[in-house]
Amino acid sequence: MIIIAARDFRDEEYQEPKTILEKAGVKVVVASTAAGTARGMFGMQVTPDTTVNEVNPAEFDAVVVVGGSGSQTYLWNNMHVHKIVQALHQRGCLVAAICISPVILAKVGLLNGKKATVFRTATTLNELEKGGALISNDPVVVDGKIITGRGPEAAKEFGRKIADNLLI
Repeated sequence: MIIIAARDFRDEEYQEPKTILEKAGVKVVVASTAAGTARGMFGMQVTPDTTVNEVNPAEFDAVVVVGGSGSQTYLWNNMHVHKIVQALHQRGCLVAAICISPVILAKVGLLNGKKATVFRTATTLNELEKGGALISNDPVVVDGKIITGRGPEAAKEFGRKIADNLLI
């Protein structure tokens, strides 16, 4: 499952991993915080398959949380997103987040003692530090079943790492 904000998700952080996963034969379900068309920061329009409040985490093997400025507004403190991420992590599933969305993983306690990367701002670095993350400047970091990507320039590598780890 890929989670995007209803507004201002980062287009390539959605499109690159989705394309890579689909080419690898992974069925991708897109969830957002609202029904109807979601809009990317650069104009991409996506019609989500479902909303985060309708998702049953038991039906998924992985979750990918896309970044973009809308992540802070719509995803960082969304309890449905938190529950999805926590439920999949507890089942030993793959949990991935890119750009500013690794903050969500920090907020729910998944990054304590884990190596992670994030799009670097004072706020994102502070949130990861509060969450106990071992912050890396690498474009993509894999620590067990958690994958984090630094930003749009890492979207392809992020997508490949997700596919590689899902298809093991």
